[in-house]
Amino acid sequence: MSTEDILSEIESEMAKVHTQSLDLSFNELMDMYENKELDISPDYQRLFRWTEGARSRFIESLLLEMPVPPIYVVETENGVYQLIDGLQRFSSYLHLRGKLTAEHMEIAEGNKLVLSDCDIVKSLNDLTYDELPLSLKIKLKRSFVRVEVVRKGSDNKFKYHMFKRLNTGGEALTQQQVRNCTIRMLDPKFNDFIIRLSQDHHYKICTSLLSESQKFGAFDQELVLRYFTFKNNRAAFKHDIADFLTEYMEGVSSGTTDFDYADNESNFKKVFEVLSKAHGEKVFGRINSDDGLQSNFNIYHFESITIGIQSVINQIDENDDAIIDKIRSGIIQLKKDGTFKTQTTGGGKNSPGPLKSRIEIAIKYLEGALK
Repeated sequence: MSTEDILSEIESEMAKVHTQSLDLSFNELMDMYENKELDISPDYQRLFRWTEGARSRFIESLLLEMPVPPIYVVETENGVYQLIDGLQRFSSYLHLRGKLTAEHMEIAEGNKLVLSDCDIVKSLNDLTYDELPLSLKIKLKRSFVRVEVVRKGSDNKFKYHMFKRLNTGGEALTQQQVRNCTIRMLDPKFNDFIIRLSQDHHYKICTSLLSESQKFGAFDQELVLRYFTFKNNRAAFKHDIADFLTEYMEGVSSGTTDFDYADNESNFKKVFEVLSKAHGEKVFGRINSDDGLQSNFNIYHFESITIGIQSVINQIDENDDAIIDKIRSGIIQLKKDGTFKTQTTGGGKNSPGPLKSRIEIAIKYLEGALK
């Protein structure tokens, strides 16, 4: 490609973007937030995780007039700003003022930050905003921050890629947390579908042994995405699993990948009803020496069993106890298989070869169980 072609492509992409820089005080931003002129999506708000010490030191930085990184927003069609970067800083200010609601942190509106761990101006510790001298209150209200605005009319894919790049460094976000916030900028339908199915009764039973930290990181939602990605697009899996899941979610959300919502939902619910009736919360656990199932969750068992059962799911009556007994027995036999144990123990098994092998083993035992 020639230099002219490269420059032309860059200019073409730049023409899709309209930006504006503003200098706004934190008090102005708070007023906009209260008046619903500045929005923080619930999925993004759940990523707020700074400790009270980190929040306090940020407030201390404002009082000391230290430089503050820009905040990024996108302008929606109705003129509302949607926050896409700067959540930790802005939420810290809201908490100081008693305007923050963050259920996952057990912070309710009206709860005000008590400053702690300020290591430069230690006399700030144990104070709330109301207890600060008037001059410091005014100083905080008038603390300015650069706000970079992606104006309405800008290409949605640019907004998506901007959020994705801003939020894949710095804070330790899980891949699914980033997907939840970014891909809904393309279209929220598939994202909302995944979140809703992650609350399915039988699915929750089958994944109840996930840790609290995994659930907080939306791993239960990622498993729903993983289910549909491997069910519908396994042949395309070549390399990194995280990128593979993201690309499939992008494809469905942007409309470039076909997805029958009704058919996939029906399939999902039937599969997890069958599995929950067969082995409940231990269905994806390893097997003990006495053929009992362990109380753990193994991702390789999840992939193998949920995809392996696809070849027989239409033959199964989920209300037939005799059929469920056969599936229960087939899963036990699968977990006892020596090759399957090797393929599902230890790390480094997320490549096409081992994945194909363990799914084929699962198919063999589940099909055999119904003969």
